[in-house]
Amino acid sequence: MNPITVRNLPPKVAKAIRDKARQERLSMNKAVVKLLEEATGGEQASGRLIHHDLDRFFGTWTKEQANAFDRTLRQQRQVEPGMWK
Repeated sequence: MNPITVRNLPPKVAKAIRDKARQERLSMNKAVVKLLEEATGGEQASGRLIHHDLDRFFGTWTKEQANAFDRTLRQQRQVEPGMWK
């Protein structure tokens, strides 16, 4: 395919490209191609959608908070045999 030149990228778009390249260890060109494929449903898109909207919460719980959460989750996941007759 012939090369395409894109001029006057808005700063947010340029930052998104740089971030994508850095996060996935891609060249800038590959990051642009990947972003375009994902945005247009291109055939090489992975089909796997990854959200990053909760990333800021990663690692913010204390050990005690994480243990309390795990205990509560275990309780909620128990099946009551009498309810499944």
